[in-house]
Amino acid sequence: MEEERVSKLMARRGLCSRREAEQYIAEGRVRVNGALVTAQGVKVPVDSKIILDSKGLQKVTIALNKPLGFVSNLPQKNYREAKELITPENRFDKGDPIDPDSLHVVGRLDINSKGLLLFSSDGRIAKEIIGPDSEVEKEYVVRFQHAVPDKALDKLRFGLKLDSKPLKRATVKRTNDRTLIIILREGKKRQIRRMCELLGLTISSLKRVRVGNVQLDSLPVGQWMVVSPKFL
Repeated sequence: MEEERVSKLMARRGLCSRREAEQYIAEGRVRVNGALVTAQGVKVPVDSKIILDSKGLQKVTIALNKPLGFVSNLPQKNYREAKELITPENRFDKGDPIDPDSLHVVGRLDINSKGLLLFSSDGRIAKEIIGPDSEVEKEYVVRFQHAVPDKALDKLRFGLKLDSKPLKRATVKRTNDRTLIIILREGKKRQIRRMCELLGLTISSLKRVRVGNVQLDSLPVGQWMVVSPKFL
């Protein structure tokens, strides 16, 4: 199998620059396939698992502005995984390098939806956001191909069922005849799209703009930054 220097491989994967990689190796902060690497110039198989130690990587949560056409995880044929965007070049704020392999997606966005997507290495954050008892708010801006009747807003707020189970009460606000702000306190798969399908509403655009206290704000599309969720 093809081999490559650890520092070069780290840079190619977007963990850090080659110079930074050499520094982390010298500090004893790099493990390859579970083994500590401290010598410069070591070559390893290109598919090796590389992890930076806990000095800079434990309990990190990041926010990504996911573009359309990217899957949240479990890549599908001909589509890219959102985690591929977590590179130094796409970082909106400044800070130490982050290993994407240490992060797990928290609350998916389907391939045709965009906006705020969280990743975290802290299991407590995932539990608070997507656990069965979660009450963390998820806010979406939803645009439709046609005007939304007032009676549909009442149904979206309360009274619908998915998978034979009643949904929690949602907050629904109208910004114009074709645009709604919908705030959920749960996170069933494709929930908003399925709710709208039940009512015969056709979505043209769905964007998540907030999860709890984490707001998308002016984070550019395709870029990411470290955040501090206050759910715990």
